[in-house]
Amino acid sequence: MAKESPSHKVLRIGHRGACGHAPENTLASIEKAISIGCDFTEVDVQRTADESLILLHDERVDRTTNGKGAAAEMTLADIRKLDAGGGQVIPTLEEALATAGGRIGLILELKTEGLAYDVCGIVRASGFPGEIIYASFLHDELQHVRRADPDARTLVLFKRLSKDPAAEATRLQATHVGLRFDTATLPLVKALHKARLRVFVYTVNRPADIARMRALGVDGIVSSHPDRT
Repeated sequence: MAKESPSHKVLRIGHRGACGHAPENTLASIEKAISIGCDFTEVDVQRTADESLILLHDERVDRTTNGKGAAAEMTLADIRKLDAGGGQVIPTLEEALATAGGRIGLILELKTEGLAYDVCGIVRASGFPGEIIYASFLHDELQHVRRADPDARTLVLFKRLSKDPAAEATRLQATHVGLRFDTATLPLVKALHKARLRVFVYTVNRPADIARMRALGVDGIVSSHPDRT
């Protein structure tokens, strides 16, 4: 196995805030990622019935709150009544940007189609002073991000490697590739670096897996327990 270069910085990236320590995709979880010292935290963006943008991973609120229903069929007012864990509410994208401020970078994962222009517009209007990376498994959505903001950094996410990640990322003019950690290999990481792409891996929680990812020379490790990275 290759050894990590002493000069190679591996970014510490919280998953859904730092969801191993606080309720996922909440302001408390973002604050926890900041207190741990993360470089970035990844959060998930979806749209409500009244066009508000909120942080939520699933299409439905059932798993993460005390409510039931599809977020896209609920108003923001309805969603704000729900307990997202520990008394937290589901935050808006604007609240997440304000909470992060310049203290941590944000990876904004676009969970559904048609979000790119509105998300980019909110980020622009917020004057967010930190770093932003737009991410999605919906690769065409990242093309819309590039049209909305030609200077945007984008992260192409892959669940499995049915496509050549380097070729697909190049087609999309992306800056980053996100791999499920158990698909990452040394030849693949080297090929992506050769294509001038930065490589993030997700979701890596066990110390042995974290060590293996570091040895592969990845650029960022997404973890629900970022204090371990």
